[in-house]
Amino acid sequence: MLYKTAKQRFFMYGALIHITRETQTCGKQWDAVYYMWDEVGQSGINKIMLIGEYNHTLDDKKRLSLPSKFRKELGKDIVITHGLDHCLFIYSKTEWKKFAEKLGELSMGQADSRSFTRFILGSAVEATFDKAGRILIPDFLKKFAKLGNSVVVAGIGNRVELWNEKKWNSYQKGLEENADTLAEKLGDIGMI
Repeated sequence: MLYKTAKQRFFMYGALIHITRETQTCGKQWDAVYYMWDEVGQSGINKIMLIGEYNHTLDDKKRLSLPSKFRKELGKDIVITHGLDHCLFIYSKTEWKKFAEKLGELSMGQADSRSFTRFILGSAVEATFDKAGRILIPDFLKKFAKLGNSVVVAGIGNRVELWNEKKWNSYQKGLEENADTLAEKLGDIGMI
């Protein structure tokens, strides 16, 4: 929502913009506000934040409904691809673009870089939520992640991970047993 009077404030995706000049029409002053918003949005303040773990069901037609708060963060159009540890990664179009650009910067001269880029980009598919908030999981991705009817949907910061429920539970159990060791390693490199 935009305001037409002086010194009114509004929030947009967590960033605060303060309008300091009066204007009665959309003119150069509003252009400056939009410009400011572009800078704020691109600076990282407007980052996507997907968190939480949810159990969901993949129906017989390979459709999955994501939690509504994930759909809201991701937007209508998404990208689904191979993930690590035999899960699937789901990205918003914006986050996917950032990730794909980083992959594109990897050296083509190194076999590992080429292989990883092929693994991620070669399996990527674009998807759109239907009116019921569902996405279709392609057969080859379903097979890769060994997805059955029961799946786990996990928000992992800038992406969603889609897991076979049994594999997720096994992975989590191992992670919980090693959490202290992982924390020490991250502490050693100054991450926590």
